[in-house]
Amino acid sequence: MPDISNDYVTRVLHAPSEADASAWDGLLALCGGSPFMRHAYLAALHASGSATPDSGWLPQFITLWQGDELHAACPLYLKSHSYGEYVFDWAWANAYEQHGLRYYPKALTAVPFTPVPGPRLLARDAKSRAALVQSVLAWCRKKKTSSWHLLFGDDDDVQACAEAGLMLRHTVQFHWTNAHYADFDAFLASLAQEKRKKIRQERRKVAEAGVVFRHARGAEIRAEDWDFFYRCYERTYLEHGNPPYLTRDFFDRMASDMPENWLLFVAERRGKPIACSLIGLGGKVAYGRYWGALERVDCLHFEACYYQPLEWCIANGFDRFEGGAQGEHKMARALMPVKTTSAHWLAHPAFADAVEKFLEREGRGIEGYMEHLEERSPFRRGGG
Repeated sequence: MPDISNDYVTRVLHAPSEADASAWDGLLALCGGSPFMRHAYLAALHASGSATPDSGWLPQFITLWQGDELHAACPLYLKSHSYGEYVFDWAWANAYEQHGLRYYPKALTAVPFTPVPGPRLLARDAKSRAALVQSVLAWCRKKKTSSWHLLFGDDDDVQACAEAGLMLRHTVQFHWTNAHYADFDAFLASLAQEKRKKIRQERRKVAEAGVVFRHARGAEIRAEDWDFFYRCYERTYLEHGNPPYLTRDFFDRMASDMPENWLLFVAERRGKPIACSLIGLGGKVAYGRYWGALERVDCLHFEACYYQPLEWCIANGFDRFEGGAQGEHKMARALMPVKTTSAHWLAHPAFADAVEKFLEREGRGIEGYMEHLEERSPFRRGGG
């Protein structure tokens, strides 16, 4: 394969703030867009102290230029750990260590803490995207990184990586598709009777507990709502023994720089907020992102994180709701399995061979898992 990366000048940026926001977002628009790849989102992760060199995220963003024109770009991090990624390679790191080799630092192309599929290799066309892959690989070889990993890429990313010889790995997420339902009852009518009954029972439990919901979008989300949301978000992490990935300042920046991309549901009981869920918005897609509760109410999680957002999506003509990483329980709420893809390059030939064999076995397991899940579809047989 000819080295088409020589057709471009490669520049490495050491912070998202070094990138021109309009040029970056212009490339993103050509690739279908994603709120989580916007310049403002990536910049906020760093400026807020959420993803920093001190916390193991060293930015090395790769950009390709012809003259003064940006032709391709991608986020690239030198990582000293594998936290905040949601595609798990701890076993690979352990194998390196057991053989006296260094796995970290590794190179990573991903959005920190954000397992949402979308474009990662921003490019004007297939040629510049292929050149970007070659430039990243050249940079990795020069820096002697153990590996490069691109996570949750879109179809164009996957094709460019596969053509460059990277290994592909698949995981499963659960997404809901709006079949042009007239309302939530019409959606329920598409489900098997058992699933329909269960959802109604769960919603009834929340209502009978005296919980009501309100929602706010964009600039309608008040400062006190953001404060309450962060209390809930922080508590969710602390209950699991971990500090939250994202700082309060990050959400301040979202409120000021990307308000149109957020929808907040707040659960109240006796006039007091007790729980909330924050939903990302981009195009006609909604993304379940964060949730937390200060009081325990049976089935409140399902109502806040699935039923309220799905009802809103139907009412507002949104095409899809992506439920995030993992969670077979989402199928009972009509979120169906979707295969997501990452791409991997390992510098060490023997380890690359071993990982390739592992991924072949894992891939067969994923295919079987998907088939098993499809057989458990919550929809009526012969119905949508």
